[in-house]
Parts: sequence; structure tokens; C-alpha cells
Amino acid sequence: MIAAVDEFVLYDDMQFTRRDWRNRNQIKTPQGPVWLTIPVKAKGKYFQTIRDTEIDGTTWQSAHWKSLVLNYKKARYFDEVAALLEPVYTKQTHSYLSPLNRQLLELVCSYLGISTRITNSWDYAQVHGRSERLASLCEEAGATRYISGPAAKDYLDESIFESRGISVEWFDYSGYPEYAQLWGEFVHGVSIFDLLFNHGADSGRFMKFVDRHKNNESIRQG
Repeated sequence: MIAAVDEFVLYDDMQFTRRDWRNRNQIKTPQGPVWLTIPVKAKGKYFQTIRDTEIDGTTWQSAHWKSLVLNYKKARYFDEVAALLEPVYTKQTHSYLSPLNRQLLELVCSYLGISTRITNSWDYAQVHGRSERLASLCEEAGATRYISGPAAKDYLDESIFESRGISVEWFDYSGYPEYAQLWGEFVHGVSIFDLLFNHGADSGRFMKFVDRHKNNESIRQG
């Protein structure tokens, strides 16, 4: 999705939700998909934003890296991709979730040659109303298209965007081609690390690189 837009907005001043994808993802192992979860300080903090969510401790870093090495060291591009990722896990200390997520996103984008501008939602004016704020953000950014995941269909008011001359498009996650993986039958829904370890810089062949210039500027929040 990042490759499909001109600007990707990290919408991290919204409420942090537990058991979501913001602090965990799956990798493929001989026993099947396994979750790697970054522990966060969330107890009693029911309304904290993603931006304010602190990481709880550092022991997870070595544990996650050991899991990646154990399960992907036989992958064709392990050494190449590991050179990019290992410092994040073994050389650095991370205090907050959002900066870490952004760092990993930017590492992956750089490796794949994705030049999309990545910004934060708090770089823009604060407007009340869920759809109103998103539409205002797009307008301030100069966007003519807003690309969203299909889950937002439950609450997004497209008419608010249309009144500002902004079209809404729904990103389609279906139809991704299978690629060569380790450990048997192909499994969808795992981290992009799985794809990178197995196919390296050629991973774009298995991703939806959409022509993002067909209608001027496009924007997406995540």
C-alpha cells in the first residue's frame, strides 16, 4: 500500500488497541506461523495513543532476533536482509513503539526502492470528527485521492471527501501471488520479512506496486 501512494501518513495519535498488528506480526516456522510480539506498557492505559505507547523492556529484541535467525538462516537472501535488520535488534535500544515501527518501514521501503513520502498525522491540523479529520488531512496535504484499507468502510463517510474534491479508493488485499517459502506449504499473512528473506530486492514482483500517478497526489493513513 505504501508503494501505491505519494504520501503515507502514520496515524499514530489515535488510540492504541491491544492484540492488533501495531506491536506484533507473524513469521513462518517449521511448526507453522508464530507471533512475534513487542511488549508494551498498556496496563491501565486504556486511552493512550499509539504515539505515546512505550515499549516494555529490551529482552524481546534478542528473543525476536534469535527467532528470525533460527527460522530464516537457510533462506536465500538471509545474509543480505539480516545486514539491514540486525542492528535494529542487537545494536539499538527502543523506548516507544511508533519510532520503531517507522524505522522498520523506512528500512524496508529503502531496500525495495519505494520512495513514498512518510509523514505523521500530528504534522497536520487537528480537526474533530473521524471522517472530517481524514478529509482535512488529505486536503492539507494536497491529495486528490485517499486510499484506505477495506475495514474503514464501516465508518468512513465518503461524501465528506467528495465535498472536498477527494476520491476514496479501497485497497484490495486479495489475489497476492504465492512465492517460494521455507517450511512447506505456502502461508499468507506473515510479515514482509518472510518475503524479503526469501526473495531479497526482487520481492516487488510479489507485491501490488500500483501506478500511483494516475490521478495526481494520493494519500493513505496507517
